Amino acid sequence: MTTRPVQGYDNPETVRKALKPFEIMAFVVGVGLLVLVLEMVLKYAFDNDVLAWWAMPHGFLYMIYLVTTFNLGTAAKWPLSRIIKVMLAGVVPFLSFVVERQVAREVHGRLAG
Repeated sequence: MTTRPVQGYDNPETVRKALKPFEIMAFVVGVGLLVLVLEMVLKYAFDNDVLAWWAMPHGFLYMIYLVTTFNLGTAAKWPLSRIIKVMLAGVVPFLSFVVERQVAREVHGRLAG
């Protein structure tokens, strides 16, 4: 039975290539979620449907975020539970920004090590 090294990754180039799309999509989905919250506030508090169109594009962007998270998680050999936790961070306003920074810091650190 072979074991993975604790520091670094089996294939660092694959992890490096998967990290950038994840970082971009985490930021885009975080901003998109804030716009979605604004849309709900406008709709339910002020009866204004100016951003009613935003829900569907946001859902599509979230699906891309899920794919990039899964791609990074499989490249970095994360357990499925961690992949799911990072995916769920994209549904809580501001949490995607925090989790993206934590993940990026950890992955960059392991790539450097």
